[in-house]
Amino acid sequence: MSQAVPIEPGSVQQADASDKKKLLTLLLCIFLGYLGIHRFYVGKALSGLFWLLTGGIVGIGVVVDAVLILFNAFTDKHGKTLREWT
Repeated sequence: MSQAVPIEPGSVQQADASDKKKLLTLLLCIFLGYLGIHRFYVGKALSGLFWLLTGGIVGIGVVVDAVLILFNAFTDKHGKTLREWT
């Protein structure tokens, strides 16, 4: 029988992690979120275009995305969670 290895809360297993960095995504969201650049970075081109055309859904979507990134709930185009901060 294999023994389960405990995982720290908030950590991402390497197999389930995206190759995109969380810190860069957050910075792009904060400074260029109204253009949807953070969404283009993680491969979500269609929603990135929507963010670009609507100004990040008038800024509200940018705030929501920033919170999702901070709480590790933002995913890339494949549904994988973003890599840790570094």
